[in-house]
Amino acid sequence: MSVKAFELVPAVERNLLMGDKARINIECIECCGKHLYVGTNDCFIHYFLLEEVTSSKGRLTYSTQKLLHKYLGLKKPVTELRAASALERLIVLCDGIVFLVDMVTLETVPSGGGAKIKGVAAFCMNENPVNGDPFCVEMGVISSKRRTVQIYMVYEDRVQLVKEVTTPEQPCAVSLDGYFLCLALTTQYMIHNYNTGASQDLFPYNNEERRPIVKRIGREEFLLAAPGGLGMFANAEGVSQRAPVNWSESVIGAAVCFPYVVALDEGFITIHSMLDQQLKQTLSFRDGHILQDFEGKVVLASTKAVYIMVPLPLERQIQDLLASHRVEEALTLTEGAQRNIPKDKFQILHKRILQQAGFIQFGQFQFLEAKEHFRKGQLDVRELISLYPLLLPASSSFTRCHPPLHEFADLNHLAQGNQDKILRCKKFLITYLGEVRSTEVANGCREDVDTALLKLYAEQDHESLLDLLASDNACLLADSSPWLEKYHKYFALGLLYHYNDQDSAAVQLWIRVVDGDLQDSTRSDLYEYIVDFLSFCSNLDLVWKFADWALRKDPTIGVQIFTKRLASKDQSGLLNPDDVITYLGKHSQALLLYLEHLVLERRIQKDTVHTHLAVMYLERVLSLLSQSPADDGQVTRAREKFQALLRESSLYRVQFLLDKVEKSEQLLLERATLHGKLEEHDKALNILVHQLRDFGSAEAYCVWASCSRDAAYRQRLFHLLLGVYLDRNLSGTAQIAGGAGGGELEMAAVDLLNRHGEVFDAVRVLSMLPDAWSLQLLRPFLGRAVRASMHACRTSQLALGLARSENLQLLHDRLKERKNPVFVSEKKGCHLCHNTFSEPDVVCLPGGVPVHTHCVAQRVRDSPTKRQLTSSSSHT
Repeated sequence: MSVKAFELVPAVERNLLMGDKARINIECIECCGKHLYVGTNDCFIHYFLLEEVTSSKGRLTYSTQKLLHKYLGLKKPVTELRAASALERLIVLCDGIVFLVDMVTLETVPSGGGAKIKGVAAFCMNENPVNGDPFCVEMGVISSKRRTVQIYMVYEDRVQLVKEVTTPEQPCAVSLDGYFLCLALTTQYMIHNYNTGASQDLFPYNNEERRPIVKRIGREEFLLAAPGGLGMFANAEGVSQRAPVNWSESVIGAAVCFPYVVALDEGFITIHSMLDQQLKQTLSFRDGHILQDFEGKVVLASTKAVYIMVPLPLERQIQDLLASHRVEEALTLTEGAQRNIPKDKFQILHKRILQQAGFIQFGQFQFLEAKEHFRKGQLDVRELISLYPLLLPASSSFTRCHPPLHEFADLNHLAQGNQDKILRCKKFLITYLGEVRSTEVANGCREDVDTALLKLYAEQDHESLLDLLASDNACLLADSSPWLEKYHKYFALGLLYHYNDQDSAAVQLWIRVVDGDLQDSTRSDLYEYIVDFLSFCSNLDLVWKFADWALRKDPTIGVQIFTKRLASKDQSGLLNPDDVITYLGKHSQALLLYLEHLVLERRIQKDTVHTHLAVMYLERVLSLLSQSPADDGQVTRAREKFQALLRESSLYRVQFLLDKVEKSEQLLLERATLHGKLEEHDKALNILVHQLRDFGSAEAYCVWASCSRDAAYRQRLFHLLLGVYLDRNLSGTAQIAGGAGGGELEMAAVDLLNRHGEVFDAVRVLSMLPDAWSLQLLRPFLGRAVRASMHACRTSQLALGLARSENLQLLHDRLKERKNPVFVSEKKGCHLCHNTFSEPDVVCLPGGVPVHTHCVAQRVRDSPTKRQLTSSSSHT
């Protein structure tokens, strides 16, 4: 695909060069700054001054003035011209002779000082000289008589041979860079280092079929005309680091104006890019036979006139490529031209080109490529948002870049009303904004980005809407709320109110949704969410305001406003339980749950709270019992909760509850528990044994009532229970009242002894048992009692023996130490407490170690033997 990279501008017209002399032809040209030199076939040098003129339309032309012409007197064509501006000399090749001419006067420098070289076929200048002398230039010369290339130093008035290089074939063309000679021989190209003598053959070519081209294009890099119509690049090592350009088989000349290679053939000028090797422009040009570049200026000549190929400004070329939607070529050209543009300017240009490229690919719905170009070009994301109608907040001060980065009015214009394409564009923007909102790209425009993203989320019913509002965001409330209302996103709007510290508005909005006044299916558990929200709300006025609605809706869930509440560090969210209890007075079910929370979870230690809960449990049980018919399952569960509270709590008012419980004959178990709390164990056990006939509960009662007491207390309770079982008077009364025989109580007593024999005092039990009982009934109890007694006796004897042994050892040590003196001083410390001695009374340990008397007394008290003796004394 073509792009206009150059314009062909006339520089020297035919009439200015030769007038009416038809036989005069241009043979060579040289351009140095504004100075143009033309060598003709009649042995003249014509000297022109070129002035650049820019028209009102910005087009560049040249105003040419002929300053001088000079006949060289050799009657042969002027073959080559090269300017040495540092010396103010022209190096001229004419009739096989190289000589020097003054650049200003065109006068030949006298040759008496050796300013001529004869037998020359061609020459070139070294643009990368190895000699550091600023007042000389280096030149490579091809000898017409020998297969050699000679290296000369050219001074103001003389030339000096410094090196002669022999070649395997006769050279036809040469280019010189540093120590490297790039040569076109008769049948091949080669590179030769004349300093080291190393040579590298490149590739063959036929000298008879085509004119060789050897062109230096950069440091140690050359352009060569290769077989097959290729322009081949080669560096000093003989390696091609660029792909070749595909030009004509009949190329006459070539020039380089980065990043382009310009080639001339018999009818056309072709321009290829060095960056992607593509043909960019073709110009028709007849009779051309010279094409050269001078300091970035490409000069072209026919036999009668001279033209200059003026490169179009780089930005214009890039914009032309972008206008043709040739994005990759535009980017390649931009990045390739980096070395020719100041760094700051290039960065600005490169970013803009990337942004434009991104919009082109966005317009082609190539979203991945567009996103990458936007990212690299650091696009102001509002440029993209502005394409979407109404997404930018009304308060945004953004205006689009000028000149514009794209040609689209808005998204509808881009998609031509195609809803599928519009939807794809919106999905892309959602993804892109989600990625950039937390990066530097969004700095300074976070409100615009987040508000636009919220609107897209709401419109597309996107799952990330709630995540956006629940996190740190900059969504504008005034601009976002109408949009959320439009798409019935009331829960999300409530979150936005909350983020903007408008909790009351948020809760009121959510309540309208729960009550059915507004429709929003975002959360099916919105009621539970409101309760949870209020339970964590630090604004107590808000809690009191909406708690009644929540409790009326569902007291079991609504009470969580109070039960889930945790105190903050500054106690700002802490509610007084008494205030809550008073508030919940008209919501009995919620009140019961709250009291359970205080007592069972928070373990609050207040008798009024415990008593209140117990009373509510009792009322619940009585209420269920009064129903006809009563639900046994509910009654059982209610009584179990009541009984558990009576057993586990010690803070309620026992007598108060007992007075209430005694009015009901169905709550005997609860009455027994309350008697136990009053230490009235005989009453409790009588109820359990004789009224309820529940022997298992009676045993459990003894275990419960003595769980935090010592063994003697537990033993007393079990003896009391045994006494109740064996009391004949009570048994007879119970028999008459309950219709049960005394044998049932006796069996209960036997079971009690056999199950809990270790608790009883066996001697006392034997004195209580009726004489008529057989030993076989009590065999488990008696066996366990005998074993326990024997074990206690033997343990006591063992402890006594150990104590006697320890005492005997101490007596022995004492007798032994009496023979030796014990030294005590204020500087010496006790071995046990490490404090110094303040008085002479000490105790000597084995080994002659003195210790305080009180320290050794404490040691004896803490000894395992002493503890064992103490614990076993009751069994001894």
